Amino acid sequence: MLSWEALDAMPLPAPAPRAAYGPAPQQFGELRLPQVPGPHPVIVLIHGGCWRNRYDLVYITRLAAWLTAQGWATWTIEYRRLGDAGGGWPGTLRDAGAALDHLRRLAPAAGLDLGRVIVAGHSAGGHLALWLASRARLAPSSPLYAADPLPVAGVLGLAAITDLDGFRFGPADSCHGAVEPLMQGGPAEVPQHYADASPLRRLPLGVPQALLQGEEDDTVSADAVRDYAQAAARAGDAVRLWALPDAGHFDVAVAVQASEAALREALTWLRVA
Repeated sequence: MLSWEALDAMPLPAPAPRAAYGPAPQQFGELRLPQVPGPHPVIVLIHGGCWRNRYDLVYITRLAAWLTAQGWATWTIEYRRLGDAGGGWPGTLRDAGAALDHLRRLAPAAGLDLGRVIVAGHSAGGHLALWLASRARLAPSSPLYAADPLPVAGVLGLAAITDLDGFRFGPADSCHGAVEPLMQGGPAEVPQHYADASPLRRLPLGVPQALLQGEEDDTVSADAVRDYAQAAARAGDAVRLWALPDAGHFDVAVAVQASEAALREALTWLRVA
C-alpha cells in the first residue's frame, strides 16, 4: 500500500498555468493541455483532504500530469475548505460548481471540448465530483443551486466518499469528523443539507460512474463504496467498480503499479459508457 508519506515524497510535475474562477485566493485552478491539437476532452480533477484547508491540490498534480499525458486536458481545482473564510457549507460546494462552470470561459482559447467533460476526485474530492454530476436537479431554493450548470459526461471516483450520512461517524480530527462541520450539523439538524449534498441521496446521477477503490483503504470503506455502486445501479445509473485488492487510500490518487491499469480501463470505459 502507498502511504501518504511515500506519495508526498514522489517528484512533482512542472507547474501548470493557473487561472482564477473567483476573487478568493483559493478560487483557482491549474490547466494542463496535451501536446496535440484540440479540441481536447477534459477532466476536472478535485483533490481530497477531508474538506480541510491543511491539504491542498499539490499532491494530486502528479495524477493531473499523468492524465494529460494520456490525452486529456486537466483542470485541477482548488477551493475554499474548512478553516478558510467562506469554506464549509455552502461555499466549498459552490466553489466546486463555479470552478467547473469556469471551463466555459477557458474553452475557446484552450481548445476544450465541453461535450466531453469528466469530473474526477479523490476522497473528499470524490464526494464533490459525484455531487457535481447531480447539480442540475437541485431546487432553485437550494443555496447550492446554479442556473445552467455545465453538464458532465461522467465521474471518476477515486476512494470517493459517497454517503455523508454514513461516513460522518469517527474521531473529530478524522475525515469522518469533518462531515458535520462541513454540513453545519448532522442529518437530523440540517436534513436538507444532506439531501442536497450527499451523493447516495441524490441517485440517480444520470451519468456513468467509474469507481476505483482499494480493498485495504482505512479511510474510505470498500464496503461503503460497494454499497453505493449497487445503489447507483439499482437507481438506473451506469456504474462500474474496480476493487483493487492490495491498494489503500492513496494508491488511487496517482498512477502506480496498484492502480495504473485500472485507471486506464476506467477512462476507456467512461469514454464509451
